[in-house]
Amino acid sequence: MSEAADFLDFLRATPSSFHAAAEVAARLEAAGFSRQDPGTPWDATPGGHVLVSGGATVAWWVPASASPASAFRVVGAHNDSPGFVVKPKAEFTAAGWRQLAVEVYGGPIIPSWFDRDLELAGRLALRDGSTALVRTGSIARIPHLAIHLYRSNDFEPDRQRHVQPVLGPEGTGRPLKESLADAAGVAVGDIVAADLITVDAQGPAELGGMLAAGRLDNLTSVWAGLEAITAASREVPEGSDVLVLAAFDHEEVGSASPTGAGGPLLTRVLERTARALGADGDARAAMFERSFCVSADAAHSVHPNYPEKHDPGHHPILGRGPVTKINANQRYSSTAVTVARWRAALAAAGVRGQDFVGNNAVPCGSTIGPISATRTGVPTVDVGVPLLSMHSARELCDPADVAGLAAALTAYYRL
Repeated sequence: MSEAADFLDFLRATPSSFHAAAEVAARLEAAGFSRQDPGTPWDATPGGHVLVSGGATVAWWVPASASPASAFRVVGAHNDSPGFVVKPKAEFTAAGWRQLAVEVYGGPIIPSWFDRDLELAGRLALRDGSTALVRTGSIARIPHLAIHLYRSNDFEPDRQRHVQPVLGPEGTGRPLKESLADAAGVAVGDIVAADLITVDAQGPAELGGMLAAGRLDNLTSVWAGLEAITAASREVPEGSDVLVLAAFDHEEVGSASPTGAGGPLLTRVLERTARALGADGDARAAMFERSFCVSADAAHSVHPNYPEKHDPGHHPILGRGPVTKINANQRYSSTAVTVARWRAALAAAGVRGQDFVGNNAVPCGSTIGPISATRTGVPTVDVGVPLLSMHSARELCDPADVAGLAAALTAYYRL
């Protein structure tokens, strides 16, 4: 299977952060990684290991030569994307319509979600304490108001009143809980609670060499990191460094959660691995000092209709390679030293790269990079695949850039 086809399959299989976490783990287990239960003794034997925590996945590959003199080579990404999360009292009626009560998650481009077929995806918490993944297929829609009733081009929907999807006229259809139970293959009475987010039901589509799809921010990076650690573990690097892939949850809402980059997840994995290799106290701290992290998150392509929003000297564009993201105010974690190391990986992979620096008058976003670097103290560089329509229900990328990022991350693991 080609890289592009595999990436499309990955996108289709990962409508929520929970699905992405499970898919990453399943693919790594198929490649020979073993599942780690965080509540049991830690496994740092040679080979690959992976754990799933909610909507996050962390994997680590330990070479036979690993010791307290080793370091960690980390790739960090995130599994979540903006959208609308279903509220606990999920269904209500208004003006003769059944509707879905939702809360805005992160910073979606809200108008892009109107008039799209929506499915719900996420996890169900069951009465026996277990969870089940669920996706409903097309089930709802946020309808625009007809132009005849709203004769203005200034469309500014109210974030509470205007974004509640319709399920159908009152008195039609099935209760949502029944649809969820059928989709997950569980009994209605076993569902206690749910974590559900809206997803554009339309699948990925190729547009003259480009790719349109939902959740490219940040599944482009998750897939690239997954490809890289799988490839690097097959072709064993000569060094003794432990290779790590961390795909967090909740980046779009600040990363402050047990499974976010601001939580303890990555630090615990690194510390427990170091201890299992015999590094305690100062030796463990020294392992962190020798380590490095690539924070991989989607980057902005210059927009041809709004070039004034970009720095005039830095115009990343689709198809011209992964982007290195730099910001003097530490919205990105890149420094001259970390950028130099990333450029060495690009050169080793034979992949060209681009730089993004924001327009001084236009604030940029941020990533897990500064958060993870602050928490762990590990030097970090911020990189990513250039996108148009970032945070839209449907974003745009060039698959060649995704493959280029995977190749550069593989080279980074091997250097």
